[in-house]
Amino acid sequence: MKAIISDMDGVIYRGKQLIPGANEFVQRLLSEKVPFLFLTNNAEQTPLDLKLKLEYLGIRGVTEENFITSAMATAMFLRQQKERATVFVVGGGGLINELYNIGFSISESHPDYVVVSKTGNFSFETLKKAVRLIDAGAKFIGTNPDMIDPVEGGNEPAAGTLLAAISAATGKKPYIVGKPNALMMTLATRKLGVHPEDAVMVGDRMDTDIVGGMEAGMTTALVLSGVTTRDMIDNFPYKPSFVFDHVGQIDPAAL
Repeated sequence: MKAIISDMDGVIYRGKQLIPGANEFVQRLLSEKVPFLFLTNNAEQTPLDLKLKLEYLGIRGVTEENFITSAMATAMFLRQQKERATVFVVGGGGLINELYNIGFSISESHPDYVVVSKTGNFSFETLKKAVRLIDAGAKFIGTNPDMIDPVEGGNEPAAGTLLAAISAATGKKPYIVGKPNALMMTLATRKLGVHPEDAVMVGDRMDTDIVGGMEAGMTTALVLSGVTTRDMIDNFPYKPSFVFDHVGQIDPAAL
């Protein structure tokens, strides 16, 4: 049986609404002892936040060890690049917490990096600071490229939208750590102790989850409960290994 690496937004929930079949899917993974991780481009929340969110939505049995966020991956990447650094953060507590955990300082004064993730507190003043710091030499990092996130009632702007604004103003492109960067996939398979060919990437986006899983050598399973619709699949030059309406239809033993 293959290990499962699953996205969250658009796969397990949309905003604050559980997707039908999601609890049954997770309980099947737990009861059948399938190794699994939630690999999310969400950088706003910590693994504890995500665990508590799942519990609030009615999903029990998951631990903090079952998560890797793009904030965690970004912190791991930056720690490999530099032992000590200062960072200007455009983002929330989840990202700031991970950067503090690796010993980095948060500062607006000549930072080594400007790190950008999704945040509801983005303003013109924040945009202006980020642009000026990057123009002054700070390296431009993005946690993930997602332009929109699925929420109840539709979609909302995500990290990629903020990155695009800063990129337009500076003329510089960010280095993006999250999916579809293979770094995220490598961290996940390494944490599970499996080879990529023995893992399945489950996601709702052809442009991040599916292409990232495919390039890492995993089996891929697209669910149609989030961003990508069935009509959109043919717009891409690659195909998922499986397509499901939602995760409740997935039998891990059949993948």
